[in-house]
Amino acid sequence: MTSLDDVDRKLLQLLQQDAGRSNQALAEAAGISPATALRRVRRLVEDGVIERQVALLSPKVLPESLTAIVEITLDRQGAEHQAAFEARVRAEGAVQQCYRVASGPDFVLVLWVPGMTAYQALVQRLFTQDANVRNVRSFFSLERTKFEPRMDLSASSPPAP
Repeated sequence: MTSLDDVDRKLLQLLQQDAGRSNQALAEAAGISPATALRRVRRLVEDGVIERQVALLSPKVLPESLTAIVEITLDRQGAEHQAAFEARVRAEGAVQQCYRVASGPDFVLVLWVPGMTAYQALVQRLFTQDANVRNVRSFFSLERTKFEPRMDLSASSPPAP
């Protein structure tokens, strides 16, 4: 794993706020030269620290859409059964996030669908037709009060001398 120094952390914080800024603007905000910014960002990408850069869309794009948080419990817990379920989940475009969890359900999913009809079709396709899915518990978002898909790197900073 790449060791991050203060400049790397600053660049990562800035990129998490706005990955679309120019290299010149990024370098200026970080207080380094554009060549240094470019070299460091390339290294962070090559080392896998930066997985990818994406555009985050507003849920207002489709106001009738639904965000659902779904708990899934499988009947059989073997590695091959979990892997088969994960493969089906990865192939489903409506699944935004999937977590294998402990001490409760086996998986927690975050879904985005354009409406209840699409949700019902997804439930049929992904859960009902899978004989290994024992329990499905869904929660529907009424309002998004916070959405901040960034990592707080200040917690990993070394203490000041």
